[in-house]
Amino acid sequence: MTRPGGQWRNWGRSASVRPQRVEFPDSVGAVQRAVVAAAAHGMKVKAVGAGHSFTGIAVAPGVLLDLTDLTGVVDVDRDRSRVTLRAGTRLHQIPSLLQPYGLAMQNLGDIDRQSISGAISTGTHGTGAGFGGIATQIVGVTLVTADGELLHVDEEENADLLPAVVVGLGALGILVEVTIQCVPAFALAAVEHPEPLDEVLESLDARVASADHFEFYWFPHTDVALTKTQTRMPASTALRPLPKVGKWIDEELLSNGVYRLVCAAGTAVPGIIPPFSRLAVRLTGNREYTDLSNRVLTQNRNVRFREMEYALPAENVRPAFEAVRALIAEQGLRISFPIEVRFAAPDDLWLSTAHGRASGYIAVHRYWRENPTSYFTGVEKIMTSFGGRPHWGKMHTQDAASLRERYPRFDDFTALRHRLDPTRMFANAYLQRVLGE
Repeated sequence: MTRPGGQWRNWGRSASVRPQRVEFPDSVGAVQRAVVAAAAHGMKVKAVGAGHSFTGIAVAPGVLLDLTDLTGVVDVDRDRSRVTLRAGTRLHQIPSLLQPYGLAMQNLGDIDRQSISGAISTGTHGTGAGFGGIATQIVGVTLVTADGELLHVDEEENADLLPAVVVGLGALGILVEVTIQCVPAFALAAVEHPEPLDEVLESLDARVASADHFEFYWFPHTDVALTKTQTRMPASTALRPLPKVGKWIDEELLSNGVYRLVCAAGTAVPGIIPPFSRLAVRLTGNREYTDLSNRVLTQNRNVRFREMEYALPAENVRPAFEAVRALIAEQGLRISFPIEVRFAAPDDLWLSTAHGRASGYIAVHRYWRENPTSYFTGVEKIMTSFGGRPHWGKMHTQDAASLRERYPRFDDFTALRHRLDPTRMFANAYLQRVLGE
């Protein structure tokens, strides 16, 4: 991802930096030594996982700690189905690490390239009105604080801090270990169908309430929603995975290969986007299968993009979506990426986007070579008018003043930050904007 003296860039190519120093710690002790050394030289430190955030949350002008080598299982508590992992472990590595113990993560997002520490620190989530974001599965963490000491947070030590540190934005210290409350391995029966968009919106509340996991995608310039409904099944269920050839055609040839070409061409000739979108909804998104949970919840996406996502009170999802739909039509925008709509249960985590309310998420994207400003500015105005909270790892323009109004525990979090990192060892420009001084 980077090299000493080189330039670091995030996956979406929306943030970059040339760090003064890059280190690759492979142990907790190595992280502690790096923090102590940086403090001695008056340098700031940031940990970086997969670089899959679209904001500048991981930008490290001083010392960049690349956690690529800080991976794997630390401990397994079989009796309580808890697994402790090193913080740099990628989400896509976790299923195989849990498989020998007959365990799985309760829920996942639709992309699994992130590190576990990055995913929880930014509030990454999946879909399902009865399930919280990934951070709600965390029952313990260990982090290195600004003085190089270890802070253990779980139900036995510093339990009152757990709701604060799991979605910590990287502002409280360097996460080095994470303990996940797992569940017995399970399968998912997936039904994916294209349906008339207006019918989906009309029945949205019922669909969300009746399904374990529900989401839909809408390609602008069409009147079709690509719906995904998933039902949780015992691991012993007979699996009916997608045929390898058909899956390759859908997910690699069409959704990645052909789609990449169209997105690239659309930057020069926007007029090709609407007819391609209408073709796409006829060719994809119509299949039924049953497979292990991680194989259903996650998708392979390698067409590079930039993303904005807002969490809304669940009851505001439909009117906000309709407003975005109208915005695209009124401004004559040509949008090649679908809009994604998902749902999550309320939680009590201080900076979780679902804090205190059942939430729905609307995510918009643009191909990475396109300027997203006009589209994202219009969408953001709509989302804030409906009580939206921005995903910490996705593009937005909110600052501490506006975010304080949206998070009841915001001042508690900044007070904890001041206690754990009084000299702002872990600060950068993004954190200065969203948390203030």
